[in-house]
Amino acid sequence: MNVLVYTGPEVLQTSVSRAITALRFALYPHYTVQPITLQSFISQPWSTSCALLVFPACRDHLEFSHTVLAAIRTYVEKGGALLGLRAGVKYGGFFLGPGEYSLRFQHAQTGSSIYCNFPPGTDENLRRTSIVGEDGTNVTGVAESGDVSFEGVDANGIARVLARRADGNSVIAAELAVGAGKITLWGVQLEVPIVAEDGSADTRLAEERRRALFGKTLHSLGLQLPSTSPDQPPYPLPQFLVSTPSNPDIVARVLQSLELKPPATLQDTNDTFGFHDASDGEGLLVQARSSSGEDTTRHIVVYENGSLPPTSLTPHFNVQQYFQDLDAAHQKAGHTIGSPWAVGEAFLYGEAVTSTQTLMDKNPRFLASLPSPLVSLATYQLAGRGRGGNAWVSPLGCLQFSLRLRIPLSAMPPSRLVFVQYLVALAVVEAARDDGVLGSCGDRVRIKWPNDVYIVGEGGKEKPTKASGILVYTAIDGEGVDIIIGCGVNVLNPPPIASLASIIPPGARELPTMERTAAILMTKFEGLWSTFVANRGSFEPFLDRYYGYWLHS
Repeated sequence: MNVLVYTGPEVLQTSVSRAITALRFALYPHYTVQPITLQSFISQPWSTSCALLVFPACRDHLEFSHTVLAAIRTYVEKGGALLGLRAGVKYGGFFLGPGEYSLRFQHAQTGSSIYCNFPPGTDENLRRTSIVGEDGTNVTGVAESGDVSFEGVDANGIARVLARRADGNSVIAAELAVGAGKITLWGVQLEVPIVAEDGSADTRLAEERRRALFGKTLHSLGLQLPSTSPDQPPYPLPQFLVSTPSNPDIVARVLQSLELKPPATLQDTNDTFGFHDASDGEGLLVQARSSSGEDTTRHIVVYENGSLPPTSLTPHFNVQQYFQDLDAAHQKAGHTIGSPWAVGEAFLYGEAVTSTQTLMDKNPRFLASLPSPLVSLATYQLAGRGRGGNAWVSPLGCLQFSLRLRIPLSAMPPSRLVFVQYLVALAVVEAARDDGVLGSCGDRVRIKWPNDVYIVGEGGKEKPTKASGILVYTAIDGEGVDIIIGCGVNVLNPPPIASLASIIPPGARELPTMERTAAILMTKFEGLWSTFVANRGSFEPFLDRYYGYWLHS
């Protein structure tokens, strides 16, 4: 399920960013937090997979068309949940005109009108205040701005009062029932962290209480809060740019293509990238793990001359072992290494990233400067993407990566690029059936048209379950075609998630590793890709194999 944060022109982008960060911290990995635009309200079936709709603080008056208002009201009345930040409410009373409120609902019990308002404001007048939660907990240093009021909610039990001001006892947060759903409005900006340069114990306690109050709000709105685990970073961590030690000049050539040398900054459309020397890696990682998510720079630590990060910095993926497995896979396949290097030899690894796909295809300057081929792989994706606008949260055990390729326009007719997705599915199945992954157990891994990979039940008795998904992005310019292949494969996911490891009977063989599976998959794809390009994009050489792995439904 998705948690959707409105990002229209009326809202403060700083509040959007902070809200997304706070929600991911509180809800990962049970929900995917992603933005929703005004156009999506109109054109997309957003309500069917929405667990919570969030409206951040606004800089201008928030006003929607009748169509959008009706869609939001229907969503909540049918059991949905809505959260407003720096939002006020007026309950009952005289009818207000459209310009006097942003959202209007009817109270589930009384039928009276609930008018929600989002007072305009900026970060420039942000101030700190103290509030008291319904359990009596005092939270100091909570951010607020603007003039927010709660009228008519503090009488007759028509609302659940979640918090009051410490000075004056006036309502500052309330939850109201609307049909089968709920709305919660906070007059303060609960998404803003409580931080201080001195890092005092009082400040840390206040921040813990703010997070706890935010979590209670989400739980009361019907969301499931995960248990906190150090294995699940709530924020992106630095990535490591590395290459196989057998070809130590690759990273230098990547930096040359990017036209930079660390330390350096690359500003792009969606993200800002910071490049750092290897000596800064440990410090950056420690800092990122203890941060509150305010730093939105995507940090990349560069390891040149075939050097690699120690396993202490990459506890979930042994980069050195991966390159050893890649060399072994190349030797077994008997491939001639392509120019300028083999698929998987230029490598970006991050324990936690927003999305390996978004970091490339939403940053055109970064993408255009990256050489081909280059793989970006992550242990966790905090906002992974699938087909049709779907988002994917990727837990531990899922192998997810994006592969950047570029070919000249003369290599093949553009119409044949559609076959790339089939080629990747073929590579996943053949990698699963390799002795280094599942061997004969991999016979149960099949392709479901067009490009999903499923595990069939033993003896055909169980319903097939999806184990891999593929997303391909292409962009054509005057000289060539950029291709970004996004792929996720469930390798070691624990039950009940279907994974490659779940196929293996107890004691039958060793479980696959993430490193070896990735290496074999890269090598399988490279062989298929070379043949594909040599045949100018014809899928004819692969048809028999593709049909042989087909899942007939």
